[in-house]
Amino acid sequence: MTDQDHDPIEGRLHGEQIEPETPDSLGLRLLYMILIALMISLAQTVLTMVTVIQFVIMLINGRAPNERLAEFGTDLGIWIAKAARFQTAASEVKPWPWTELD
Repeated sequence: MTDQDHDPIEGRLHGEQIEPETPDSLGLRLLYMILIALMISLAQTVLTMVTVIQFVIMLINGRAPNERLAEFGTDLGIWIAKAARFQTAASEVKPWPWTELD
C-alpha cells in the first residue's frame, strides 16, 4: 500500500493524473487560463460564504461543524489546488469540468 492509499486527500492532490498526449496551443491555453481564473475567483467567493455559514453553525452547535460543509471545503480546496497547478504550468491537466472529478 502506498501513502496515497492511507490518505485519500493526498491521493486526490498528488495521485496519478493523465497528462494529455499533446498540449494545447498557447492561444487555447490562454483561453483556459482566463476561464479558470474567473472560476477561481468564484470559488473564493463561495469559500467565503461557506466559511461564514460554517462559523454560524459552529456557534449554534457548540463548536461542532457541519460535516458536509467541511467535506465540501476539502473538495473545493483540492479543485483550487489543481486549478493553480494548471495556471502556473505545473501541470497540463485541466481541473473539472474539463477532467473527471476524482
